[in-house]
Amino acid sequence: MSMIYDEYGRPFIILKEQQAKARVKGLEAQKSNILAARSISNILRTSLGPKGMDKMLVSPDGDVTITNDGATILDRMHVDHQVAKLMVELSASQDDEIGDGTTGVVVLAGALLEQAEKLLNRGIHPVRVAEGFEKAAEVAIETLDKIGDRVEFSSENIDPLVTTAMTTLSSKIINVNKEKMARIAVNAVLNVADIERGDVNFDMIRMEGKPGGSLEDTELVNGIVIDKEISHPQMSKEIKDAKMCILTCPFEPPKPKTKHKLDITSKEAYEKLYNQEQEYFREMVQQVKDSGANLVICQWGFDDEANHLLLQNGLPAVRWVGGVEIEHIAIATGARIVPRFSELSEEKLGKAGVVREVSFGNTKERMLVIEDCANSNAVTVLVRGGNKMIVEEAKRSLH
Repeated sequence: MSMIYDEYGRPFIILKEQQAKARVKGLEAQKSNILAARSISNILRTSLGPKGMDKMLVSPDGDVTITNDGATILDRMHVDHQVAKLMVELSASQDDEIGDGTTGVVVLAGALLEQAEKLLNRGIHPVRVAEGFEKAAEVAIETLDKIGDRVEFSSENIDPLVTTAMTTLSSKIINVNKEKMARIAVNAVLNVADIERGDVNFDMIRMEGKPGGSLEDTELVNGIVIDKEISHPQMSKEIKDAKMCILTCPFEPPKPKTKHKLDITSKEAYEKLYNQEQEYFREMVQQVKDSGANLVICQWGFDDEANHLLLQNGLPAVRWVGGVEIEHIAIATGARIVPRFSELSEEKLGKAGVVREVSFGNTKERMLVIEDCANSNAVTVLVRGGNKMIVEEAKRSLH
């Protein structure tokens, strides 16, 4: 703060900007950044390895997440410091590229920064420290290339892959059933992998979870599993040689797009309106039947009137199927997503060997299983567990 006078002798007090006053430079700034990164590393350190502890995270909405997955912990945290955000991005990139070691990379980065701080205190320039780390990385990579073994495997000999998967699952919540889970993971990947090209289409592997049962009940389904049920209890629960039409248009009469008001003043006018509505429904159902479909999958809902008409015409239906699930079903069955009933045709139908509704235990929980799809590569891992938190953590561990 300083005082000056203008040309008339009036005093002015000049205050420094708050930013300029609080700005940290040089070695202090470097130490501040290192401290922020190390604080993130120290949070994750206790969850590293087979004896690592799980973290309980509570969101502002009160949702509880229990996990020891580094990427998930950092993703749920609200980090403001820019250098600390780099550690979060480091964990996320490790998760995207490798899928494992999300905690280890953050802890390793924190340990390297801890050693870098000691070198800075000795007066070594930060650029020299960075160059030293780069040379050390080159030496480490060369050493790994020398001591590394090439593990041969084939679709008949998957034991090396199972052993590797079991190692990665040792620190997860599913380590009690790690052999079964490892085999499920390996078989799921091999089902969708092109071994000759060395390519895996992970979009063909779905992860579905259903609370109830135990982790041992987790299974691999050769097909698509969706958390929906047949829309009417009297419709057929198992459809063999299914030919399904996938609709993104509502199963209801068209509505004016502008605001409107309809006055009905007589019984004849009501009956005329009712008959017109029925005619719309009948035309829609007939267009579905004419295409040769024996199963309707609709992105939107439909009322009891349409549901009853579908039942009368022997057309099982599934409603309120999400956009992502519809895309998976279309890819797996070779179907085309149809936006209008008038565009329905036989070549746009998806084909599957069997579509069945399965129930779990003595509960009313039901799911739809689509097996023997035209594109038989699609698989679903159906994860079971005692409650929702265990199911979610098991899905994170496997994925």
